[in-house]
Amino acid sequence: MHIVCAPDSYKESLPADAVARAMARGAAEARPDATIDHCPVSDGGEGLLDILTTALNGAIHHRQVTGPLGPEAAPVEARFGVVVERRLGIVELAEAAGLALVPPDQRDPTRTTTFGVGQLIAAALDEGCRDIIVGIGGSATVDGGCGMAQALGAAFIDHEGRRISRPLTGAMLPTIASCRRAGLSARLRVACDVSNPLIGPNGAAAVYGPQKGATPDMVCRLDAGLAHLAELTTADSSMPGAGAAGGAGFGLMALCGATLESGIDLVLDLLEFESRCGRADLVLTGEGRLDAQTMRGKACFGVARVAHRLGKPCIAIVGQAAEDAAACCDASTGGFLTQFISLADRFGFERAMSDPAACIETIAAEIVRVR
Repeated sequence: MHIVCAPDSYKESLPADAVARAMARGAAEARPDATIDHCPVSDGGEGLLDILTTALNGAIHHRQVTGPLGPEAAPVEARFGVVVERRLGIVELAEAAGLALVPPDQRDPTRTTTFGVGQLIAAALDEGCRDIIVGIGGSATVDGGCGMAQALGAAFIDHEGRRISRPLTGAMLPTIASCRRAGLSARLRVACDVSNPLIGPNGAAAVYGPQKGATPDMVCRLDAGLAHLAELTTADSSMPGAGAAGGAGFGLMALCGATLESGIDLVLDLLEFESRCGRADLVLTGEGRLDAQTMRGKACFGVARVAHRLGKPCIAIVGQAAEDAAACCDASTGGFLTQFISLADRFGFERAMSDPAACIETIAAEIVRVR
């Protein structure tokens, strides 16, 4: 029996690699003779850096960069990946501008910046990378990606004709009178896991601003600032993914020449997942929470879609399942999972959250025994 273990992370509780290893242990317990392919995945959020750098035999580099709270706060020690043979750089926005880097009582997306992310991209360029993947999940920012573009050489001019040198934040967007794109000698590919436009009721400020600490008044001001930014460029602010990471998707596209791509599709391609899935008798996947939104570009959906196309059973072991999660198994509505099992439903919420690895291992063993 050939089993592929291809889960995403359970967010803060368990990284994707640990989830995959727990699945593999359970599968090996049930079928000691099974061939198990350890294949953790990411849709562009936290974990992308470690997954791709490890899978592609790259190396992790470290840099001190400006954190999300700007130059007044202490710099942060951030990581990026380099795969020398491919001249490939891997940058994760959360390393330099992640919400986890901002204490809860200081979360205010009018004051945060992606400047340090641009510094990480510049560091990858300095290491000789000419193809750079940027995962933009988990941000603390709504600066339209201007901070990172600024760090990469984009010029922003204020209404008095002066170049803005201070790292741009969400509150500073209305002060921009004109801008000039950064000229980069590399291809930037943005791994994105959402399809939101830049502005409006489904945009970066309205949907994600409150998660980063924005009040209703801040949301209105941030949305207006993003709309102003869009007017200064020729890029399409309605493009799916433009609103990702507080508009970082838009900024990378409009100001740095990046392309926005489905994060899970990009990752599965680099991991040669279709070939690996083709050899499988069973695919195990998973994530922290399964709901109807999973079908909008999340990791489980991407894995299940490939498995469905190749006629392979795909079962998700998830932390929790919402009431609408059944849609993920309904092919008539675009759901491709064969089955899902919720740890919270099976073991209770407290145990599922306190010891997810053991719960995953138990469920994986049960699944494999009956296949």
